Amino acid sequence: MARYTGPVCKLCRREGQKLFLKGERCFSPKCALEQRDYPPGEHGQAARFRRRRRPSDYHRQLREKQKVRRIYGVMERQFRRYFREAERKPGLAGENLLSLLERRLDNVVYRLGFADSRNQARQLVQHGHFTVNGRRTNVPSYAVRVEDRIAVREESRRKTYFKNRAEMLDGQSTPQWLSLDPGTLSARVVSLPRREDLEIPVNEQLVVEYYSR
Repeated sequence: MARYTGPVCKLCRREGQKLFLKGERCFSPKCALEQRDYPPGEHGQAARFRRRRRPSDYHRQLREKQKVRRIYGVMERQFRRYFREAERKPGLAGENLLSLLERRLDNVVYRLGFADSRNQARQLVQHGHFTVNGRRTNVPSYAVRVEDRIAVREESRRKTYFKNRAEMLDGQSTPQWLSLDPGTLSARVVSLPRREDLEIPVNEQLVVEYYSR
């Protein structure tokens, strides 16, 4: 399945809640969900009335799985691999899954405030603007580990984008499992992300139920 390249606001409307896929626009009155609170498509408005009916268990599980996929920008085959890996790890499969997704390099770049959205973070990583432990890394799915150091490349720091971003990072809060140094545009992974560190509106247990059918 190819990566979705259409309007991302349609994804938020499909799920019926903000997935914060478009940076600052999601916090403004221009957000599509604020203006059209119904699914996209010619039958979207009619679907708003069908919501009153109780959805089936499968429908709830599918929508939650799709929601998590879309938040992190992961394709189905890759997402399934993440779930299989989460199942093999000790602990709850749902929490392991979210931890694996959070450790993706593009998500870490977004969490640190170097980008306004995960999609923008993915592009920055692919263009080679970041290093992990001093080595240039352009793989968005790279899984960071404890004590890894993520930094903007020396050449990239001279670019206007990162100069402006450095000013914005002062005083910005970051997740507890990451430690940010705005002055050097670098960060360190302090610990693995835990469920209480993740502020994403999903019920991971429904995802586990979907793949356990």
